[in-house]
Amino acid sequence: MIAAIDDPYTLSELRTPRMTSLLVRPLVDRLYNPDDLSTVYCLLANRVQFLRSQSDEALHYTVNIARATLCELVAARILRRFHEDHPRRPGLLLLANVLVSSFDPFDAAPDEVRRRGRSPQWPAQERGGRERKLTALELAILSESKILIASLACQRVVDAVYRGLVVYTPVSLVDILPDHYKHHPVSLYDPRRASILNHRRLIVPRLRNLIELWHFAVLLTLYALTMIHCNGNTHGTRKLGIYEAAFSIFTAGWVLEQFAAIIEHGWEVHAQNLWSFLDITFIFIYAMYGAARAIELLLGFDVNLALPILCTAAPVLLTRIAFNLMPDNIVFIAMHAMMRDFMRLTFIAIWCFTGFLLGLVWLMRTNFDTSSPSWQANSPTYVTIGKWLFWIWFGLDGTGIERTADFHAVLGPTLAVTFAFLGNTLFLTILVAILTNTFSKIMDNSAAEIEFRRAVLTFQGVKSDSIFAYPPPFNMIALAVMLPLKFVLGPAAFHYVNVAIIRTVNAPLLLVIACYERRRVWARGIMAKSSSRTWHFGLNPYGDIQAVFGTEPPREVLEAIEKLDVLGESVEHQQEIAIVGGHHSDWGAHVAQTRRRKGSSVSVYESAVY
Repeated sequence: MIAAIDDPYTLSELRTPRMTSLLVRPLVDRLYNPDDLSTVYCLLANRVQFLRSQSDEALHYTVNIARATLCELVAARILRRFHEDHPRRPGLLLLANVLVSSFDPFDAAPDEVRRRGRSPQWPAQERGGRERKLTALELAILSESKILIASLACQRVVDAVYRGLVVYTPVSLVDILPDHYKHHPVSLYDPRRASILNHRRLIVPRLRNLIELWHFAVLLTLYALTMIHCNGNTHGTRKLGIYEAAFSIFTAGWVLEQFAAIIEHGWEVHAQNLWSFLDITFIFIYAMYGAARAIELLLGFDVNLALPILCTAAPVLLTRIAFNLMPDNIVFIAMHAMMRDFMRLTFIAIWCFTGFLLGLVWLMRTNFDTSSPSWQANSPTYVTIGKWLFWIWFGLDGTGIERTADFHAVLGPTLAVTFAFLGNTLFLTILVAILTNTFSKIMDNSAAEIEFRRAVLTFQGVKSDSIFAYPPPFNMIALAVMLPLKFVLGPAAFHYVNVAIIRTVNAPLLLVIACYERRRVWARGIMAKSSSRTWHFGLNPYGDIQAVFGTEPPREVLEAIEKLDVLGESVEHQQEIAIVGGHHSDWGAHVAQTRRRKGSSVSVYESAVY
């Protein structure tokens, strides 16, 4: 890639026909190998490297961006060739191996190079030789390769993994309760050959999303019951109510589940989830509530500290349930991206505006005797001055501008007015411009954004850690019992005990899943057998549209079409086909000649044959 491109090009320039024929297509022809499934993975790994090296090499910033974009375009075209050369179910299995099979970046490297070159990270858990491996789909999400993810070939695999048609054992960074005794390679799932209590169906993304939505609905219900039944006084702070105890226990298990999801693939991948910032906010609120509640219970305080903190979680939880119900909504997708920009710019603004706070405080100290009792009793504090600046920032009150004149007749109001200009004018203008630019970019590529978020949900839905098989709060019991048991039993014994407990805990749910999937496959077979009858009985008024494309033209017409130039559109070629078709059937020539004499157009069937 470094040798192929040495100038900054944008995405639109790289996708022009000239660049496609001179640069992209030769690279695809050179790198495509039907027997090598790691080519897409290698290209995406190079894309990640180019994107990360842009900050280290400031002089080649735009060039590295162009090289990263070229890697994505070439990878998307190679994946499309795999899709075109291998159709139907075997092709789906091949595409799944390209995208979700794990590869080692140091594959085929000598042992000395591996020991010297590997980056330090968490201690690798034993996986039977599959440690430190990554998938091409994970690299695509990490590098935000939205062109590749939005391609037809990638969406075919993502949809199959999401519905559970393609199953595999994922490779994660860290598992809290690892069970790697058996490794299932990428394969196509057939419910008729699977066991009734198939615990691996709990990690199917579509079912997993429904299960997590149910867990969150239970949490929201317990939260609402807790807040409704709180008595509003301080006499009951020394004991937990029934609803509050149930909420605290269930939420602790839910927090454990979210923590396992974060460390499974790292924060960079987890942050691509739409509601990741809402989960972190709620976990922070719950931690503050738990600390305050523990102080109240252990130290016997009568001051109600915990429940007021818990009240602030209401807007977070209600917003989060909306994100869960509409994950493909472009407004929520734009809000997620805009929230990141907003938080980043707000942090920078607060960091810079802290100087105005310190300047006003020190200006006050230079003009007053800080040791006098009157000054200590009447002087404004850091909090008061910060409140003035906060009101000025949002345009709520101008008291701070008047009061700063007491610090210094000239410099005090000057600092306050300067802060008002920067906060209300410059900061808001920059904020609106950045958020508008972010929103416009997302709306211009809304289809790719939706497909990218769906790929993120699908990838995160396939869980490796067996802690996810235990619903809250049973996951805390499993962590307390099964994790010590793992160091006592062998890998095989622990696996069978773990699977037996998982099937027992989730038996009703697994039975429902098995019955639904078997009934769906049976119903699909019945519909496939009766579909041909449906067209002939005329139950579908649009059946002829599909039937005309399924009808074979005469052999003479096919031979004449093969002799034509691909780009030829001359009238002589069309007349040649019409003559051949007319010799084959009298009705075709008769209808065509009759309509030409009347001045009408040629029939749709004849146009389709042309």
